[in-house]
Amino acid sequence: MTRPFTAVLFDLDGTIVDSAPGILSSLAHTYEQLRLPVPAPAELLKWVGPPILDSFRDLAKLDEDESRYALALYREDYRSRGVYDAPAYPGVLDALRAIRAAGLPLSLATSKPESLAKLILDDLHVADAFTEITGASEDEVRSSKPDVVAEALRRLAADGADLSRPVMVGDRIHDVEGAAEHGVPTIFVTWGYGAPAEASGAIATVDTAAELLAKLAL
Repeated sequence: MTRPFTAVLFDLDGTIVDSAPGILSSLAHTYEQLRLPVPAPAELLKWVGPPILDSFRDLAKLDEDESRYALALYREDYRSRGVYDAPAYPGVLDALRAIRAAGLPLSLATSKPESLAKLILDDLHVADAFTEITGASEDEVRSSKPDVVAEALRRLAADGADLSRPVMVGDRIHDVEGAAEHGVPTIFVTWGYGAPAEASGAIATVDTAAELLAKLAL
């Protein structure tokens, strides 16, 4: 059977795991350390998905040096406790294993630093489902979704993967637009943090992991 896609890229936050509890807790801690008023949870939720460094600039309105200092505070707290407060969404881990079992090359493509992403996948015992685990570089030079997608595709190509029909799976407009910059279509999952309007531009929308596997013909 010829499948519709030859390789799969997967976002992490809001797609594989509900990472909001840990992220919001560490963000609140960071605001407190900076002696700034802690935003309401609904405001902090906007931080989940985009690169954190960018959000310190765009949402907290900090300058470059302040943003990097805030990022260091955030990471210290998040690495010690927040990173593990990220339960997987129903059925998604089984879906990842099914993709692997079908022989489809699979890469993570997250704006979360690679080392933190690996901690989460190892904690969930699903890291071995991935051909490549691609995330942001530790210095945040590679953190935008287009850059992460480019690196994921580069690594899969080096592995000899068939990239004639890759697909991205994600929950935010950053996934849709970032993948599109490289000619990669996106399947949008509704269980994450994106508003319905963020699915604009995606080739399909799915409500469950089972529907996702059906779109992948697995």
